[in-house]
Amino acid sequence: MVALKAHEVGRFLDRPDIEEGIFLAYGPDTGLVRETAQRLARRFAGTDADSMNLVVLDAAELDADPSRLALEARTTSLFGDRRVIRVRGAGKGLVTTLAELAEAPGAALILEAGNLAPRDPLRALVEGARCGRALPCFPDSDESLGRLIAESFARAGIRADADAVATLRDSLGNDREVTRRELEKLELYAARSKLITRADVLLLCADNAAMVLDEIVDAAAAGHAAALDLALERALAAAINVQQVLAASLSHFATLRRWRSEVDAGRSAGAVLDSARPKPHFSRRAGLERQLRLWSDDSLQGALERLLTAIGDSRKRYGLQEVIARRALLAVSFLAAER
Repeated sequence: MVALKAHEVGRFLDRPDIEEGIFLAYGPDTGLVRETAQRLARRFAGTDADSMNLVVLDAAELDADPSRLALEARTTSLFGDRRVIRVRGAGKGLVTTLAELAEAPGAALILEAGNLAPRDPLRALVEGARCGRALPCFPDSDESLGRLIAESFARAGIRADADAVATLRDSLGNDREVTRRELEKLELYAARSKLITRADVLLLCADNAAMVLDEIVDAAAAGHAAALDLALERALAAAINVQQVLAASLSHFATLRRWRSEVDAGRSAGAVLDSARPKPHFSRRAGLERQLRLWSDDSLQGALERLLTAIGDSRKRYGLQEVIARRALLAVSFLAAER
């Protein structure tokens, strides 16, 4: 029985311990599942996408013709090379056929699947087979994401500022395919300069609407009325919906109240932010710690009630929603300034 850990998958892909068998790439990161299956296919069939020895199937095709997988696996290559069969969207419908092939697959069967529980029949079959290898594909951690960024830029001969790497790491999501596209975009942008700065990352990768919303909620929660007014103007100029501004503000103060309850229970503000998911951008950390010191649970409840009232009023009086939102946020800002 071979059940690989997520951190062992990269090493296995570099040096697989078997050349034919059933290889199951599974997990919640669909981009990484595809990348893992593609690396295996290239390893066994070469880089030619039109290789005569590579067969790509969808699970739906096999549901309509269950015998096809076994037929493809047992078909002898005209050139004597190894057959490689890649199946997308694999599920438990393949278990019966795979059970027949488990001891002597005769080919490299590469399966792509979603997030499978330990007792899932497909995962259990592959992990229990002598020629089976299950490869878990989970979202990148901060450490693995940093390593991926460093390796990608090193291959392209690009130097990145330390704060650029930190900003990029915080900007990327949980899908390896999206991460690869963002890195390729930056590599193309820096093809001549060979340098990536934080400004470049913010320009090309950051969600600018999200950044403006962060500026609004942070200014309101910190009691900075002038900064709040400027951020609101930027949001309106960028055509960000007033309801989106109010919803983001409500969400922020609800999160602050949840964090405040943890602080009241004895945890430090730093420890609370360290365990927060999603983790706040590092550039906001000092401000968020200050906000937690400024606001009590009672005052946060008052801010939330004011914002809820503003949301209701703005929906009833659509023509005045901008005025209502601005008034409510400034009132919340004044509450913070008085503390």
